[in-house]
Amino acid sequence: MIIKSRIPISYLFKELKIPLFYVCLIAIISGLLPIFFQSFLSDIPISIATTLGIAISILLSYMMNQSYERWWEARKIWGEIVNDSRTLVMQLSMYLNPENKDIEVMSHRQIAWNYSLGSHLRKVDSLQDLKKWFSDKDFESVSMSANRPLSILSLQSQSLAKLYRQKELDKFSQVQIETTLSRLTSSMGKCERIKNTVFPPIYRYGLHASIYLFVIFLSLSVAFKLQHFILEFVILVIVSMVFFFLEKAAFRLQDPFENIPTDTPVTFIAEKIEGDILQLLDQKVGPLPKVSNKQYYVL
Repeated sequence: MIIKSRIPISYLFKELKIPLFYVCLIAIISGLLPIFFQSFLSDIPISIATTLGIAISILLSYMMNQSYERWWEARKIWGEIVNDSRTLVMQLSMYLNPENKDIEVMSHRQIAWNYSLGSHLRKVDSLQDLKKWFSDKDFESVSMSANRPLSILSLQSQSLAKLYRQKELDKFSQVQIETTLSRLTSSMGKCERIKNTVFPPIYRYGLHASIYLFVIFLSLSVAFKLQHFILEFVILVIVSMVFFFLEKAAFRLQDPFENIPTDTPVTFIAEKIEGDILQLLDQKVGPLPKVSNKQYYVL
């Protein structure tokens, strides 16, 4: 997630370098074409570019709204995960005997679950980093699973059932904790739905092609011809880059679990949850994650 208003120029250039190259090429070609095809080009009206510009603006507005809704939904889901993770540990501490070892075991599993879910959504293997939160038996069970976050929740459910059978929890307490685990499972499913539902690519392809057509017709229209080619070139680049920048922003926001700067910061959130849970357990809390002055985003 981008956390600073000043985004480095290098990042913007990296995102827009390919469209910028093609726009510059189109601008140069359109400046040379009148020398050879003056009679043909004199009939191209600027109304074509104007109509395309209006259509592009409408499509861009739709894409930006839909993409931001997907990104914001992902962020709200992880906000719910923060609340439910804290709630689970507080419920365990409240309903179980303070000397019960399962409080620590299940709390550490919850820390691992947050990290594991983020890695699962980003398709990154971080299992070895989570080994410290598991017993050897639990680690072996989780490592053999294809869906590791689900496997961790299964272990939590098994521990909860065991505590109820051993009369460590009454029915009311068991139902309350089970409800919290159910909400965590639901949050995982919502994240997977966003991850596995592809935003219709036809919108991006159509929009991308339309912007290039807009640039071509605008550069060739007679009404756009100015006295100085350099001025035409600069205006064409500025106008087209605005469209391409918004299109790229919409494209990045529509997939919030891709391990890029515009992502939902699942690792950063998991680190904060870890600190909160360890604090609730009265255990040593490591230094909170910090963002350097040079870093403009968190993952």
